[in-house]
Amino acid sequence: MSLTELAEKFGTDKTGHHDYTRHYERHLAHLRAESFALLEIGIGGYSRAGKGGASLRMWKWFFQQARIVGLDIRDKSFVDAGRIDTYQGSQTDAEVLLRMHEERGPFTVVIDDGSHRPAHIRETFRILFPLLEEGGIYAIEDTQTSYWPDWGGSTDRQSRDTTMALVKDLVDGLNHTEFRDPTHEATYTDRHVVSVHAYHNLVFIEKGQNPPAASEPGA
Repeated sequence: MSLTELAEKFGTDKTGHHDYTRHYERHLAHLRAESFALLEIGIGGYSRAGKGGASLRMWKWFFQQARIVGLDIRDKSFVDAGRIDTYQGSQTDAEVLLRMHEERGPFTVVIDDGSHRPAHIRETFRILFPLLEEGGIYAIEDTQTSYWPDWGGSTDRQSRDTTMALVKDLVDGLNHTEFRDPTHEATYTDRHVVSVHAYHNLVFIEKGQNPPAASEPGA
């Protein structure tokens, strides 16, 4: 089954209105037969008893060899099953993020579908991106909140503290070796973000070496 078909089967909103699954399949299909760890922040269901976990189940069926980990501010332990483990805590709590990394990581895929508040998204990225495996993918959903003041965003599109401001900085950082600013010191993301793919309300960030490591002689 395609990822969209699985999303429909399990009832996740990553298809339909959001139309995210076709983009996820494009960027993650190469991992379908691999053994790796995926972390999704935000399990869904809010405070409704017994609700949530649809996308974790979707990922489990799409990635037949993967370990699937979910984090939510509420207790979602009822979702735990073979190859699915959940944690309770805030997405900005470094202690719980590091514990998940140590116990279930390192992660090859991280998906931020948590609070959608730009300050939280930026802090989670700051903590988790350096821990992401080389060649890994970091996805951020619902970036529209960058433009919504009631969600912590701003009507000023030049605001420096939104999710999309982070994304724009990462795009600039792809070209850091071309900067003509002698005072600029390359940041971690300058040196380790190798691609940024932006879609409507969805961003994928690929980790690697930027610039690429020099080829071996004769390669």
